[in-house]
Amino acid sequence: MSESVALDEHRYLSLATFRRSGAEIATPVWFAASANRLYVFTGGDSGKVKRLRQSSRARVAPCDARGRILGAWREASARLIDDPRLIRQARAALHAKYGWQLVLLDFGARLTGRIQRRAYIEIEV
Repeated sequence: MSESVALDEHRYLSLATFRRSGAEIATPVWFAASANRLYVFTGGDSGKVKRLRQSSRARVAPCDARGRILGAWREASARLIDDPRLIRQARAALHAKYGWQLVLLDFGARLTGRIQRRAYIEIEV
């Protein structure tokens, strides 16, 4: 079983990205696996997006909704994606995993205009 598939059995992932100073910042996120990669979406102006523009260095671990770690940390490489094909693949994987919850979240994001500012992240463990 690949590490991506094993992680996908969990509901949340702690995604740790790094500041220029080397300080690690971890955030619990929704995620889904597809083609041996993990996919995450977030606000385009979030801290993790800014940090990933500086460095692809990341770590991931399964966690609960509050970020409490439930398993081992794994070194990873993360990057922002803008390829429409990869974004469709990511959205399909996230929709398959979160279903109506993602539909509801997207509805709210459309109403507030945040959906256009959404960023997608591809993670290789």
